[in-house]
Amino acid sequence: MSTMIFAAMDTTSNALALTLDLLAQHPDVQDKLRKEIVEARDGRDLPYDELVGLPYLDAVCRETLRLHDPVPLVFRETRNDIVLPLSEPIQGVDGSMMSEIPIPKDTAIMVGVMASNTSKTIWGDDAHEWKPERWLSPLPSAVSDAHIPGIYSHLMTFLGGGRACIGFKFSQLEMKVVLSLLLSNFTFELSDKPIMWNVAGVRALLNLRKLAQCSSVLICD
Repeated sequence: MSTMIFAAMDTTSNALALTLDLLAQHPDVQDKLRKEIVEARDGRDLPYDELVGLPYLDAVCRETLRLHDPVPLVFRETRNDIVLPLSEPIQGVDGSMMSEIPIPKDTAIMVGVMASNTSKTIWGDDAHEWKPERWLSPLPSAVSDAHIPGIYSHLMTFLGGGRACIGFKFSQLEMKVVLSLLLSNFTFELSDKPIMWNVAGVRALLNLRKLAQCSSVLICD
């Protein structure tokens, strides 16, 4: 429970801030989303099943969490000696091509989540564009063929496996509840001051440099 309360507070709130910023940048998307929400609410509170079933709201949340993951970097440490398979061969320091990397026990690994979420090989040439509509039709076969081990929509946003985010369902629901209430009552417009996001463990509203794209996996001895 403490993980849900303390760890998820800043990640979800900043994901919401990112979403509102994007909706302000794309007023056509904001209007379309508001229309879906207002028509579904019809002056009442939305039941759970109806809220989570709104297709465009779901698409907006998924696309934001794909392109603007609030936690762009994740640190892990190997418990055993492992061999890490690579999606694409890389050239080693001796010039030979490698399709896997041996990693000894107790090695610190930094995973660049955004490298997977924005891979043009997987998501296409528009991988760096915010397009909620991509979730309203079948995803490219490259997405499913990539076999991304994430627990959420072929994404690494919430990671995967036994160490995946335990609160990812709660986070999705929280985003949808807040967005449905805000967009029912407010219109969001861009400020006359630019918004910049930091590059710390959790992206937040700070006037620091934008997140730089990182490699998919960096090994630290």
